[in-house]
Amino acid sequence: MQLTVLKAKLHLACVTHSELEYDGSCAIDGHLLDKAGIHEYEQIQIYNVNNGERFTTYAIRAKDHSRIISINGAAAHKADPGDRVIICSYGTIEEKEIAKFKPTLVYLDNDNNITQILDYIPVQAA
Repeated sequence: MQLTVLKAKLHLACVTHSELEYDGSCAIDGHLLDKAGIHEYEQIQIYNVNNGERFTTYAIRAKDHSRIISINGAAAHKADPGDRVIICSYGTIEEKEIAKFKPTLVYLDNDNNITQILDYIPVQAA
């Protein structure tokens, strides 16, 4: 059996641009893409913490160390500059690989600087 798993995420990225007239996609600082292991043109899911919108698009590379997170095209209706978003990519693995699988979780501050990189989500307390 194959399982779909969280491959990588950029946690609480701050949207810097919302460009309705640009070709679709989400432009992401190339350094952040590299750290997360998200590839240009890879499908991503974006979860807007400010308004609850959830949508699918693909990643494109913005200039390295620019801290750009630009929501483009029709998706620009779903996020405004200043919104905090979670950007996720998923992959498929064999069930027998799940015990050894580790995602890449990149946590960001309000300015899209990396605060930490983990390979697990801390246990949720009640």
